[in-house]
Amino acid sequence: MSDGALRAGEGMEARAVDLSVRIGDVVFKKPVMVASGTFGYGKEYAEFFDLGLLGAVMVKGVSLEPWPGNPLPRIVETPSGMLNAIGLQNPGVEAFIRDYLPFLREFDVRVIVNVIGKSVDEYVAVVRRLDEAGGADAYELNISCPNIKEGGIAFGVDPRLAAEVVGAVRRATARPVIPKLSPNVTDIKAMARACEDAGADAVSAVNTFLGMAIDVDAEKPVLANGVGGLSGPAIRPLAVRMVWDVYEAVQIPIIGMGGIAGLRDALEFVLAGATAFAIGTANFVAPALSTEIARDLAGVVQKKGLGRFADLVGRAHPGRRARAEA
Repeated sequence: MSDGALRAGEGMEARAVDLSVRIGDVVFKKPVMVASGTFGYGKEYAEFFDLGLLGAVMVKGVSLEPWPGNPLPRIVETPSGMLNAIGLQNPGVEAFIRDYLPFLREFDVRVIVNVIGKSVDEYVAVVRRLDEAGGADAYELNISCPNIKEGGIAFGVDPRLAAEVVGAVRRATARPVIPKLSPNVTDIKAMARACEDAGADAVSAVNTFLGMAIDVDAEKPVLANGVGGLSGPAIRPLAVRMVWDVYEAVQIPIIGMGGIAGLRDALEFVLAGATAFAIGTANFVAPALSTEIARDLAGVVQKKGLGRFADLVGRAHPGRRARAEA
């Protein structure tokens, strides 16, 4: 069945379908999000469509002080994907609060701020400053970026360190805390359980896979950083498997991501156990894809004979009932 065959326009009335999902105490009107690092801070895409058509915007990473990022070249296309080594370049939390947060609050959309740091104290300081400013609905903790030498991935491959970051941020805010899991680990279930035990309200699964491209003529890595994070359709089967595993390991919601390029791709994540899903690399080639998926989602739910999107979550797991959202 094609994506088109899943759409709501086959004479079906989709208005009665409840698309809302809950993470912590926050209700999202739709499960459709855009992934951090692929959507800027919202302004960059607002000319293409109304951000209010989405359930949430997960903004690019925000650190305590401005970060310059990695040297060029930082992006290279690969078969069915891309490698990036941006290095979390960003203007810092004060610039984000001043230049971007007021703009985002003009739209009827939840704002999830991706928080980055080189130490536990930096994660906490960013979250406290954002809480003070107001306007953020939840915090995604980037403990899994493979492109920086301090912090980032160091926290995302050790359950003890991941729990330390999550626990510290949990104590600093009442808003939902959502650590972003790295796929570059031996046991992603252990990482997810450590985050849940430390107080996470949900997890994002997953970040990019560590990869490399070599310039055969120049006989050296293409990226100045050497290695980068692989994203795009090439990683989707791997990411879906990891969402499946995490769903089996924890009770908290999962935001699934990794190579979604259409409605059926998104549904794979949902059936594997994702309460919500985020479109990432596809934003670069189809800026309005997320809104197209959001438009067609209600028809899919109704066609399956359900009244709520939440009833789809985890239904591919044999012998297990889908987890219902409150």
